[in-house]
Amino acid sequence: METLLINPIAFSIGTISVHWYGIILGTAALVGLLLAVQEGKRFGIKPDFFMDLLLLGVPSAIIGARIYYVAFTWDDYKDNFLDVFKIWEGGIAIYGALIGAFICGYFYFRAKGYNFLRIVDICVPSLLAGQMIGRWGNFMNQEAYGGPVEESFLRESLHIPAFIVNQMNVDGVFHHPAFLYESLWSLVGIAILFILRRQSFLRSGELMAAYFIWYSIGRFFIEALRTDSLGFAGPKWLASFIDALWSPMTVVFEEGYLDPAYGNIRISQALALLLIVAAIIFVIVRRRSGLAVARYSDPIVSSKPEKVAQANNGKSTAAGAEGDSGTSGAKGKEE
Repeated sequence: METLLINPIAFSIGTISVHWYGIILGTAALVGLLLAVQEGKRFGIKPDFFMDLLLLGVPSAIIGARIYYVAFTWDDYKDNFLDVFKIWEGGIAIYGALIGAFICGYFYFRAKGYNFLRIVDICVPSLLAGQMIGRWGNFMNQEAYGGPVEESFLRESLHIPAFIVNQMNVDGVFHHPAFLYESLWSLVGIAILFILRRQSFLRSGELMAAYFIWYSIGRFFIEALRTDSLGFAGPKWLASFIDALWSPMTVVFEEGYLDPAYGNIRISQALALLLIVAAIIFVIVRRRSGLAVARYSDPIVSSKPEKVAQANNGKSTAAGAEGDSGTSGAKGKEE
């Protein structure tokens, strides 16, 4: 059977090639923006706030994702430094994107006078939606796939659509569509977050914690299927512990290949476990210490309210009106 591979270039304008990867990332950002804007309306937050966040957050996320990836694969770039900037060829890490986005968000929210946790809670469904859609960029680039698998398993056991199965044929060998597994996991996660944020028991910061727990659980199990994982040389007990946690998956799946040159532990798996534990501790500590006072549904108020700006505008308007008459007008012009 002939295998049809999708061209990673969507179209070209002269000498400029527009890649599907970029189009998909742009779509992911737009969908995330719309979700945040819609939820922000419940709290009286203007769409402009999230639009500005997008303009700052997307570049920060891409830079963070690329720095994270390059940092752990420096040997591949140290002799070809210009390749560091070729993100259209792939090579970005979601955890790095999260780091970049959260750092940007912290300073942006602070500048706007909003509580960090309150706004992050609004944004995490958007992050998960962006990750869900963004994974299809990996599909177009034929990357982030899992280990070898029988074609019949994909078509007959999992009933995966033919266009996906065909794209998972790499050099004549079929692979697990790990990108698809993670995308579907994220879709279910979005539904869970939507349900959680309508519950009266949810406190500020806990939707963010739920996001990290859900995404990290999926990432832990899916990551081991991949053949391109970033790794490091860690203690044998940790490697054995991770293998033991993942072992139930062997009933259906085989673990993907991890290059010994990278190490014996997949970075994303170790980080996923760390985030799960940290998120659980975060919720417990805040609850028991009494810090989790605000509920998700409580009003969100900026420490820099618009009343200040309106008062200043009012003064300017009054001054302008005063300057329209007599000598006061002359004085106003001189100022």
